[in-house]
Amino acid sequence: MSEDLLFLSHRIPYPPNKGDKIRSFHLLKHLSRFYKVHLGTFIDDEADWKHVEDVKKMCGKCCILPMHPRSSKFRGLSGLVSGKALTIPCYENRVLQAWVDNLMLNLSVERIVVFSSAMAQYVEKFEQALRIMDFVDVDSDKWTQYAKAKAWPLNLLYRREGRLLEAYERKIAGAFDASFFVSPHEADLFKTLAPESSDRIHAYCNGVDADYFSPDRTYPNPYAAHEQAIVFTGAMDYWPNIDAVKWFAQDVLPLVLTKKPEARFYIVGSNPSRAVTQLASLPGIAVTGRVDDVRPYLAHAMLAVAPLRIARGIQNKVLEAMSMGKPVVATPQALEGIAGGEGCLVGRDAGEFASLVLDLLDSVRSMGEAGRSCILEHYDWDRNLTTLSSYLDIGTA
Repeated sequence: MSEDLLFLSHRIPYPPNKGDKIRSFHLLKHLSRFYKVHLGTFIDDEADWKHVEDVKKMCGKCCILPMHPRSSKFRGLSGLVSGKALTIPCYENRVLQAWVDNLMLNLSVERIVVFSSAMAQYVEKFEQALRIMDFVDVDSDKWTQYAKAKAWPLNLLYRREGRLLEAYERKIAGAFDASFFVSPHEADLFKTLAPESSDRIHAYCNGVDADYFSPDRTYPNPYAAHEQAIVFTGAMDYWPNIDAVKWFAQDVLPLVLTKKPEARFYIVGSNPSRAVTQLASLPGIAVTGRVDDVRPYLAHAMLAVAPLRIARGIQNKVLEAMSMGKPVVATPQALEGIAGGEGCLVGRDAGEFASLVLDLLDSVRSMGEAGRSCILEHYDWDRNLTTLSSYLDIGTA
């Protein structure tokens, strides 16, 4: 087999500053150690154009194209006519398809790794190649969850998306040589949806750069001296994150402030929506927007929270807080797929969540050390990625 490998990702896999890009970056980094990786991808954030040269250093040929959110959504609407899940036409691009076709013809590429189901459309016809699919999460189920949380008419649109995207995911899983998910929990869920492909459905867990996210480094303190900081990190234009911080700010934090007025909730993440920025007008809340480094906010916080009510896969925000030796209070949904869960407490409703936060603000237990140990034991990127590597005949198999 040739040493060329085609890697397709729906978003440029750098910098590793949000959930999907963290996983795709480490996957690309790992693959580039063994193959000449040719990358096809999109950029949907103007700030990411400055990182193109960094990505190219890890790759052979590259096709990196702009993804304009408005035109993408417009293309997606064509799915209403064609009967496709809207996600699929959102990512249709003739330039990228021509680049893939040319690459496959001229380099005789025999290995393909696809990151995110929407990118599988570019290589469906190349049945002669070894094709690996990294679905990450069961995206179709996420849309079904959205439908339950939204009012008419969005609930109808989201329910349709969940149904049609599930059909497409099953089609790809049946055609590709192996499919991977972010946790055994996600893989097991998909096996129930696609039992015909269960023998080709696997999981490899995310990892954490435990040296980078280390409590042993010195970080500047971004908080005022009198504050007891509670931190949430994540992309703040992502609806499940928006829903999470709104719920915590409106239902949980007031219960905390009645007993701990010095507590302050920091929402740390890029592109905060209007609904998020408006939370800064409430008592005890700060919205930072994009920061160069989240580690100081984690290092000097009393605890981290992950109050997600809709979640799929593994939450990197939880893993990073654990790696930094911070206790975490999370909903059950935010902890799905996390092995052990040491260093985490589970709040199932606003009252329980607030009680756990108050307990930690009173006396931070030794939970942080347990969380750090859990990360070192279960969440090493190279070790976890060998599961996927074995299906590509990499020497580490």
